[in-house]
Amino acid sequence: MGIFDFIKGVGEKLGIGGDDEAPDAEALKKEVEKHGLEAEGLEVQVEGDKVKVAGAAPSNSIREKIILTMGNVLGVSKVEDAISVAQAEPDAAFYTVKKGDTLWKISEQQYGKGKGAKYNVIFEANKPMLKHPDKIYPGQVLRIPPLDAA
Repeated sequence: MGIFDFIKGVGEKLGIGGDDEAPDAEALKKEVEKHGLEAEGLEVQVEGDKVKVAGAAPSNSIREKIILTMGNVLGVSKVEDAISVAQAEPDAAFYTVKKGDTLWKISEQQYGKGKGAKYNVIFEANKPMLKHPDKIYPGQVLRIPPLDAA
C-alpha cells in the first residue's frame, strides 16, 4: 500500500477531455474490468491527476496490475493504493520504460547479465495490459516480478 508515480502525459487515452485530464472513476473501473482484473468492492476516486483505489484483490499480482492499469492512463500521475490482498506474495518492482528499451534489455537490467531470455517472465507478469512483447512504449510502467516468484 502506498502512492505510485506515473508519467501524466503517457498512456491509454480514456478521458473525453484534454490530454492532461484524468478520466473519471467509472472509466477507470471499466478499464480494470476490460483486462479481467477482479477486486471485491473496488472503489475508485479521481482527484485531479491522482487516483485513489481501494478494495480487496485475490493476490498481490492482481493488486499490482490494477495499480498499473490505472496509472498507465493518460492524465494520471499518481495512484494511491489501499487495496487489501487475500493471498500474500512477494512484491514486484515497477520499472518505467525508457526510449530504446526492449523487454530483453529490461530483463538483463533487472535480472542480471545473460538473463535477457527471461523477458517472457516480464511479459507474462504484465498480461493482459501487454498484448505483444514488442509493444512497449517510453513512460509505460511495467511489473518486474522476482524470478523465484515468477
